[in-house]
Amino acid sequence: MKTAELLATAPQPPVPATPNKVRWKPNVTVAALIERDGKFLLVEEDTSDGILLNNPAGHLDPGESPIQAVIRETLEETACQFNPEGFVGMFMSRFRRTRNGEDTTYLRLAFHGTVSEADPLLELDEGILRTVWMSVDEIRAQPHRLRSPLVLECIESYLSGVRFPLSIVNVHDSVFTAPMTANRS
Repeated sequence: MKTAELLATAPQPPVPATPNKVRWKPNVTVAALIERDGKFLLVEEDTSDGILLNNPAGHLDPGESPIQAVIRETLEETACQFNPEGFVGMFMSRFRRTRNGEDTTYLRLAFHGTVSEADPLLELDEGILRTVWMSVDEIRAQPHRLRSPLVLECIESYLSGVRFPLSIVNVHDSVFTAPMTANRS
């Protein structure tokens, strides 16, 4: 069952008797879906949970748009220049780290596009071992090696034809400027 279908049929959780005093904030990430000749570009990462596969992906940094973030992350992790062509969607997952039990929710913004050849003068980001091109069947056959279930879920959405124009992603100018400080006299 796809994520949207799960939302439509999911029972609503009960309201807690005591409001949670800690504000919940999901981690916002971006991911690049890059297909060439029927294969997808993935990165092999050395993580605290072992060596895993991921789309070129990473966290949205302060002061940048999601499109800027996906271009930056792809360059850092693959040494390739990413040219975003469209938006695939927003995906969420919840993850509990095996080493410390930390409970984290990720909100992933997935883009599709093309990449240049790798720049041999650039080093890959820390923890990235190498890039690999894999068919969807090879990816499906190794769910235990995926950093997140969203790796395959994003690819499956892309393969099913889900595409939106980049113009669906709007960023207010305030993102690119420092907030004004209140003058309290």
